[in-house]
Amino acid sequence: MTTRLLMGNEAFAHAALEAGVRVVAGYPGTPSSEVVETVAKLHAAGSAKGVHVEWSTNEKAALELLAGASYAGARTLFTCKQMGLNVASDALLSLNYVGVEGGCVLFVADDPGPISSQTEQDTRRFADFAKVPVLDPANVEQGMDMMGEAFALSERYRTPVIVRSTTRVSHSSTFADVADETQAMQPAGFTKDDSRFVIFPARARRGHVEINERLVWISREASGDAGDWETPNGGRPGDLSRFNPVCQHGEDPKLGIVCGGVSTEYAREALAMLSQAGELPAYRFMQIGVPFPFPDQVADAFCEGLEQIFVCEELDCVIEDALRRLMGDRAIEGKPVARVMGRRSGDAPSVGENTSDDLRARLARFLGVEDPAAAGEGFDTASVAVPPRPPVLCAGCPHRGSFYAAKRALKKMKLRGVFHGDIGCYTLGNAKPLDAVDTCLCMGAGITMAQGMGVADPEAKHLAFVGDSTFFASGMTGVANAVYNQHDITICVLDNSTTAMTGGQPHPGTGAMLMGPQTESLTIEGVLGALGVESVQIANPHDLQESIDAITRAVSFEGPSAVIFRAPCVNLFRSAAKAAISEETCTGCKRCITSIGCPAIGYNGKVAVIDPAQCNGCGLCTQVCPFDAITVGGAE
Repeated sequence: MTTRLLMGNEAFAHAALEAGVRVVAGYPGTPSSEVVETVAKLHAAGSAKGVHVEWSTNEKAALELLAGASYAGARTLFTCKQMGLNVASDALLSLNYVGVEGGCVLFVADDPGPISSQTEQDTRRFADFAKVPVLDPANVEQGMDMMGEAFALSERYRTPVIVRSTTRVSHSSTFADVADETQAMQPAGFTKDDSRFVIFPARARRGHVEINERLVWISREASGDAGDWETPNGGRPGDLSRFNPVCQHGEDPKLGIVCGGVSTEYAREALAMLSQAGELPAYRFMQIGVPFPFPDQVADAFCEGLEQIFVCEELDCVIEDALRRLMGDRAIEGKPVARVMGRRSGDAPSVGENTSDDLRARLARFLGVEDPAAAGEGFDTASVAVPPRPPVLCAGCPHRGSFYAAKRALKKMKLRGVFHGDIGCYTLGNAKPLDAVDTCLCMGAGITMAQGMGVADPEAKHLAFVGDSTFFASGMTGVANAVYNQHDITICVLDNSTTAMTGGQPHPGTGAMLMGPQTESLTIEGVLGALGVESVQIANPHDLQESIDAITRAVSFEGPSAVIFRAPCVNLFRSAAKAAISEETCTGCKRCITSIGCPAIGYNGKVAVIDPAQCNGCGLCTQVCPFDAITVGGAE
């Protein structure tokens, strides 16, 4: 064993490898991506033996691949962010009915805030809907423990199990003891059993019964009830109660605090700050680390004698709702009930992340003590206002030229256009001065939304922008639909040879795999042609006129057409060429700034200036300047 400083996601990858995981697959999505990357790195270094790891085309493909491996007895790990679970949901719900053989763990990282997502959806709520057990760690150390236990729990009950992290857990760092070398467990192999692995309606009905039975057993495990039942794999029940710990401060408390996930740590820190300022009244404290199935027995015992309970959780009011239901059961049984306070009651914020400072103020009110920050005792750690830093496309990003050329082309053609965006760096094309993304919904939706709006608003030209990774992940179905139904749209594929927004992961168009040699890449033009798109143009987005001409030809074509804008992401190379502005020639018109909005270009009050530290010499600004005041030369 070696003690190492690890990011949460890195630690979870180590924990999965130490649990004997055999197959790991997922799709990049912040804040989950580092789990797969860490497994790949350890495999490449030779320390993770016997494991297969890959970036799959999308989340659905990843989970279906892992389902097959699990049926053959392999321990498997799926990774995604909360939005990715939507893509995998079709496979997940059916997989839960069929059940698994080898332990199947889904690591899903939620994004409270949201910091880098379209939604703030709560995977705990999804787990309840899907009837899949979920573990919710408060910190990295507990998450590592949960990761190992999740595989055992999955095999005990032949159920997929979700480990739900959040951004602050996934991206925090701590020292952890990890094995120097790991060996994947050897799978037993697939045993044919049509009555189990083929999901006809009769099998689904039996599967639903099995799900409901095992959820009762898992809830009892979460409460520390060892019981005398036999699990579906013929073993004995385990004990999950360590993930739902209870402690007490003072005697005969009437107040209770219940926490989930990282809010547990925030609440503990807030209580520590309050206790430094003065004596606190008696209270009982509980973490719910197994929010579904809810640990009714231990929660019922926790509530005994309490008059009020304050719930600290992100994002949804999952624990609060479960406790309110429990209070209803207690009332029916004639037991005293406590008032449950939290997000649903309006006593906590309904959206966003919790913080130690916010919980300190709320817990002070709940406990009836003075908030030291309100008393001016120096406990308020809120920072001063920070100037906003809106996200922008990188200097030299090829997407900037793609959007600008499309707008210029439609203006020259005197056509009204609607630009349908997608999820990726290019979503930032909506910012001024480009102002070139009119809609953005979810991955792959731009292509199909353009078709629908084209039916409703045929007088406009509809252009759909999609990245190369997203094209393979979820764009091809929309292309097929456009060809099949002959929608008059133009698909603009922004091919920068990587999955840029989530850290530069490979995809089928790059031909790079996590585990092996370079393979034959899938060409976007080949896929478009195979799907029946007859007009496919290719342009360098750094060449303005070439790009304008390509858009013009594609938009003029009747029926589905495409333009592939191909130039590498600026993070894949470092150019020695830099742009320079002649102070004698520059008139200070600011066209270079107001047209393309490159962050490498500024204005000193008289003329435009180039920041050589940011410029990568793409040359787009030289084509925009009406006075030829900008040139691209060699290294500075």
